[in-house]
Amino acid sequence: MDIVILAVVIAVVVLGAVSGLVIGTRRKKQLPPPPPAAPDITAPPAEPHVGDEAETPSDEERRTIEEVDLPGGGATAVEEPPVVEELPPTAIEVPEPTAGRLVRLRARLSRSQNALGKGLLTLLSREHLDEDTWEEIEDTLLTADVGVRPTQELVDSLRERVKVLGTRTPAELRGLLREELLKLVGTDMDRVVRTEPDDRKPGIVMVVGVNGTGKTTTTGKLARVLVADGNSVVLGAADTFRAAAADQLQTWGERVGAYTVRGPEGGDPASVAFDAVKEGKEMGSDVVLIDTAGRLHTKTGLMDEVGKVKRVVEKQAPLDEVLLVLDATTGQNGLVQARVFAEVVDITGIVLTKLDGTAKGGIVIAVQRELGVPVKLIGLGEGADDLAPFEPEAFVDALIGE
Repeated sequence: MDIVILAVVIAVVVLGAVSGLVIGTRRKKQLPPPPPAAPDITAPPAEPHVGDEAETPSDEERRTIEEVDLPGGGATAVEEPPVVEELPPTAIEVPEPTAGRLVRLRARLSRSQNALGKGLLTLLSREHLDEDTWEEIEDTLLTADVGVRPTQELVDSLRERVKVLGTRTPAELRGLLREELLKLVGTDMDRVVRTEPDDRKPGIVMVVGVNGTGKTTTTGKLARVLVADGNSVVLGAADTFRAAAADQLQTWGERVGAYTVRGPEGGDPASVAFDAVKEGKEMGSDVVLIDTAGRLHTKTGLMDEVGKVKRVVEKQAPLDEVLLVLDATTGQNGLVQARVFAEVVDITGIVLTKLDGTAKGGIVIAVQRELGVPVKLIGLGEGADDLAPFEPEAFVDALIGE
């Protein structure tokens, strides 16, 4: 009996202990947090308009534009459109007269030609003119690009005249050399640029040459020469292959009031030349200048294009001048170019550019002998009025100095 009671007591104690453990564990567990309350949503403040403060607009009374008293009366002011001032047209330049222009530029020419003139005078002033001295004279002339045959002619003539003269003062030598050089340069050649045909208008001038000789610039300067002499000029920008060549020529024309006829870049140059002559006739202009594309004289196809331009122009009127532009610094290579161009078109005159930058003024003599046509214009610098009609006396005086 005691054992049974003891067992019951133990069971009750064990049951109570287990029950307390379970209740303690439940109390230790945290309950989940209550759900958050819904936030109070308010409307965002209105965006400020232009001129408003950056704050919530108030509900003040607003007025319309009609209700606002404007200064100067009740009518609404209408803003006047701004007045655009018209720019004055580009001023037309007045080129300096061409008469005596080479005389005025003689000092510039003589600075680059002293090697020829002064060299010859120094050699001729020697007391004894032996064979070595005459060979030095020949070398001086050849170095100046006078050419073999003209050099030989000049040396032979000088030999004979010095022998007859005997005693030689500096003044006598200068006069002697001047006479002989004038014979070679030629004083009886017609150097007038023919732009005034008797039976019609306009006179037509075509300008040809190889790349890099300053052909387009020369055409623009020639327009200034003609305008300075009282002519109205139309320019034909038939150099359609070189980028901006037409723009360059048009700029030259605008400076002196010459009208420029041009076509699309890469277009047919003969077509532009044809239109230029047609425009010149309709406008009653005195002269039409046609600037052709630069050509390598070794390219047969390109040279044929020059002949095509000439033929197309002559369907309207004959050409009065075909001027070949040569770079004086190229020397004997310029003579090769001249020969090829003369075979394609009938060259009537030579324009020598960059003559102030070389001591080889003898190219004037050589190219005239080679082609049988006169040098009519020479370029003596980069200035707009540095293209001058060629005057043999002024040229020779520049060569030998004062």
